[in-house]
Amino acid sequence: MRKSRLLTGTALAVAVGALALPAASAAPGPPAGDLQIQPATVTPGTTVTVHTTACGPGGTATGDASAVGAGRFTLAPGAHAENGGEATAGRFEVPPSAQPGTYEIVAKCSGSGGSGVKDKQVAGDLMVTITSTAAAGELPQRHPRGHVKTGVGGALGPDPVQTAAGVAALAVAAAGGTWLLHRRARGDRI
Repeated sequence: MRKSRLLTGTALAVAVGALALPAASAAPGPPAGDLQIQPATVTPGTTVTVHTTACGPGGTATGDASAVGAGRFTLAPGAHAENGGEATAGRFEVPPSAQPGTYEIVAKCSGSGGSGVKDKQVAGDLMVTITSTAAAGELPQRHPRGHVKTGVGGALGPDPVQTAAGVAALAVAAAGGTWLLHRRARGDRI
């Protein structure tokens, strides 16, 4: 019993110590030069912006978003990045037919420009979802409509003739059952 208390106390001390670690030990963001994708989580039909500092000042790149079905796109010199280097940026649109999942988007530096880097490849992940968030100001959720085809039938199907035939069959069965119960109660033989 004493041994289990000692182990429980040790586990609790380790957990409290882990919570007390400074925030600086948290995982840093993507390293400078990686492919930054904004927004990183999208719905089909959204325009995505990508940028990187890996190609150097004035460098260009060719992006490849064919994993998500968007094909190739061009990255050109753009605004200055937070770390002081010049970013190469480009855009593409996620096709409306894109399926949910995580896709790798790749950019390969072309080496154009004064001191641009050539043949360096950077990548980033793009997550496609079907549902959107109302907070992001995107389209509201769509709810299913129509009949569910389960193979077992239903009381009210889309065909009024079949519905009427089903109701008539139930009425005949109910009338026949009532008539048989009535005869049995009177003692008549069938």
